[in-house]
Amino acid sequence: MEHNSTFPIKQNELDVLRDEATSYIKSVQWEQGQRAKNKENNSKDESILLYLSRAQGGNGGVEVTSVSKTILALKKRLLPNSVAIPIHLNETLFAVQEGITLGIWIKDSYYDASGLSSLSERKSVLDNAGKREYESKMHTATAFMLFATAYNILHNLKPHASDDLSVMKNKFAGIPEVSFMSPLKGIACALYYYDKYLSHPDIVKTDKDVIDFTVVYFEVLIDEIQLRKSTLEYTETILDRTYKLENSDFAVSGWENVFQGVAKSVEFNKIQFEQIVGNRDAKHFARRLTERMLSYDFAVQKNPFQELGGFMPVFMGYGIPGTGKSMLIAAIATRLKEHCDNLDIPFLFHPMPDTLISTFQGGSAEKMVEWMKPLQDPTRLIFAPIDDAENNLQERTAQGVSAGVKEVIGVFLRYTEGAYAVNYGNSSIGLFTNLPEMLDKAVISRVQGRFKIDGARTEHDFLDQDHLWWRKLDDTMPDFVNMQGPENYSYLQDQGLVKNMGEILKITDKPTEERVLEAYDKVEKSFKTNQHLFYANLYKEIQKIFPFFSSRDVRNIQSAVSLRLTDFDLEEDWFENPEIYFKKDYDTKFNMLQELMRANMKGLDFSEVRRQEVVRYLDNVATIADTDFKRKVDARVNQLNIDLEARRKFDDRN
Repeated sequence: MEHNSTFPIKQNELDVLRDEATSYIKSVQWEQGQRAKNKENNSKDESILLYLSRAQGGNGGVEVTSVSKTILALKKRLLPNSVAIPIHLNETLFAVQEGITLGIWIKDSYYDASGLSSLSERKSVLDNAGKREYESKMHTATAFMLFATAYNILHNLKPHASDDLSVMKNKFAGIPEVSFMSPLKGIACALYYYDKYLSHPDIVKTDKDVIDFTVVYFEVLIDEIQLRKSTLEYTETILDRTYKLENSDFAVSGWENVFQGVAKSVEFNKIQFEQIVGNRDAKHFARRLTERMLSYDFAVQKNPFQELGGFMPVFMGYGIPGTGKSMLIAAIATRLKEHCDNLDIPFLFHPMPDTLISTFQGGSAEKMVEWMKPLQDPTRLIFAPIDDAENNLQERTAQGVSAGVKEVIGVFLRYTEGAYAVNYGNSSIGLFTNLPEMLDKAVISRVQGRFKIDGARTEHDFLDQDHLWWRKLDDTMPDFVNMQGPENYSYLQDQGLVKNMGEILKITDKPTEERVLEAYDKVEKSFKTNQHLFYANLYKEIQKIFPFFSSRDVRNIQSAVSLRLTDFDLEEDWFENPEIYFKKDYDTKFNMLQELMRANMKGLDFSEVRRQEVVRYLDNVATIADTDFKRKVDARVNQLNIDLEARRKFDDRN
């Protein structure tokens, strides 16, 4: 269900509807249903519910309420001596009015798009089927109007509300009833209970409480609508489009709710890169990633590195178990957080939760949308690691893969490429896995940067890994570790960061994987590696061996080469004095980076960089393709060995 078209909500069209919205705030009539009246018996806060369920008003149970009067009364109660309406009350009143105005616009738009307008005009002559359709569309129109109203109110008030709303949520006893009967009844019912709560002396103690309560109330209203949306029909014209408010970053996209638990940063252990042994490739990549994310420009909501071709919205780190994946995730988060604090930038560490796969049909997709939605928030830097990615994103065609995994992958693909995929250059998803060959092929093809997490590899790495362990003993009891150190190596000197990828890749001269090497050598007999035809023919050969190798892979190789062109350090003093670079406007930053890029390219040989990246990528493809087969063969061989040994022991005994 792609959102394929965007419709503007024009300010001048809203101006026409504002009077109608104001009239609802001044006065609505609502008669409580029987169930709502009887709600007080079974709930947590008797007093408030009792209060809500006592219909006052002697005229047959219909009661008139006025939000604007209640707000004035609150002003008198909270700030008896002030002349002006206090700012929070004002903001709230304005937000509720704007929300209703927008809701009415959305409702009108649904009337026209769904054919409800013409049904209304012929209401008196409709047959039974027509009447049923009319009623059904009325319910949907009302639900969508209330959703858009509540959503817009949250959009405008959420930034002003307290971070912690738990106290207010505890006071709140729910909304006794929500009506989808007609737009008029829907808005009357919602405002009636909103007003009742506002007038209750326990709910609002300060003017800030008014904002907090309003946010809690309309969040719950959205939850109620979400619970019932599956019963609504004729929703095609809601799901297939996005309505975007003119001159604003507010948009209504189906029933999607960006605020569903506006993501809070998750706690993590602070780890420095020097504490991670080996993993040169991974540490270098992580450092580049952090520098690139920090270059994001909040004013224009884009990243100069994206324009230069050096940004990776999705990357992958893979390696055998025990090589430091979790440490690396923490180190990237630590580095980002430290720089963000230093530069006064909001940062969100947003790892994928372990509990994503749901046993309910559709449940996993909903949870995944909820997790991916915050990644589209342009107001902060977001690092979203998926640890053990093979659990939630495993190959869909494999036997026994749950429906939940398929749903999660569907959402992942939709949000990383396609109509939903918005990347401002401020968020990056990292897949971390020991088993890259178990990941879904389509997921792997979304990966734009990849690196090995291979742990300790050299004599010095192992020396350092031990040193990190025994130096703690050395600190507590200085002469206890009575062993001799290496002569010309000072501990951890190899664990610093390398200057650029070239230093790491000097080692990869030719493919290490047999079949890739064979193809490489075969093509090299006819073409030199500095000829374009060399690559065209190499790709053709690779495709014969690995039929799934496609133009998406070629694009990934191209982006790997672009990454190398931007593989330069940002100047040290830019971090010390953010004014020099980070605090500059977008164009200045872009030009400064271009200068660095030109200087960096002077030291590079394009055909050599291209060759290195192609070798690296193809080796990677082959390893991933092969491991799965090898694992199955090894398991089988192991089983046969066990059987043979068992048979031998059996024969010996008998």
